[in-house]
Amino acid sequence: MPFSVLMSVYHKDNPQWLKQAIDSVLNNTIKPNQIVLVVDGQIPNELEQFLNEYKESLDILRLEKNSGLGIALQQGLLNCKYSLVARMDSDDISLPNRFELQLKEFENNPNLTIVGGYIQEFDSQTNEKTSIRKVPLEDSKIKKFIKTRSPFNHPTVMFKKEDILKVGNYQTFYQMEDYYLWARLVKANYQMKNIPEILLNFRTDKNMFARRGSYKYFKSNKEVSKQMLKMKIISYPYYLFNISVRFVTQVLMPNNIRTLFYKKVLR
Repeated sequence: MPFSVLMSVYHKDNPQWLKQAIDSVLNNTIKPNQIVLVVDGQIPNELEQFLNEYKESLDILRLEKNSGLGIALQQGLLNCKYSLVARMDSDDISLPNRFELQLKEFENNPNLTIVGGYIQEFDSQTNEKTSIRKVPLEDSKIKKFIKTRSPFNHPTVMFKKEDILKVGNYQTFYQMEDYYLWARLVKANYQMKNIPEILLNFRTDKNMFARRGSYKYFKSNKEVSKQMLKMKIISYPYYLFNISVRFVTQVLMPNNIRTLFYKKVLR
């Protein structure tokens, strides 16, 4: 089954980490038929030199100005040639059999729209493995889990392009582009699955949880819950629960406590 890989890069990305990410895609047991890399605005010379070295392996799409991940993925998806598309971030590392495992799921069940899996988090400074983020596996459990949290590890997913386009493609939504997309897929009642395998090594740093502690991030989370309420995915009590928990953890909670909460409770 032919498939594309969709990636995005912008000026703050680390060239060495990008190399590791792309190499992990190219070295998979089943190689993609196309890698679409969206260059989101102007990038420094070091990144340009790296892209020049890999230009034979990449379909590069350039956006004139930095537009954010939602627009970058939206435009990139339109340039994917194949029905199946795998997401990949510019600083993570796919496991060697990732695509093989996911393609097998689509072969076994042609009605699936999206397949994701677990991630192994590791420290970007020490390379030490930290925690595994597990997600619900079955369609019914995914559709229940989404009421309070995102049910997919975004960089692990492989999906059908046509189904994503039918629900409106990726859209601009501050750090919630994926969660909002999953909600629209749930509303359309597409079939979903996660497999109980680590598909990707996910790079973290000491600031990861601090970035989840701002009023802007809370407002974006609140808006996702508001949209799910409108779509009747959640009830009003769920909406109140979601925004209350998020206000405490993302606005009121000190960063050291927030970090502990994410590591101990949400992993």
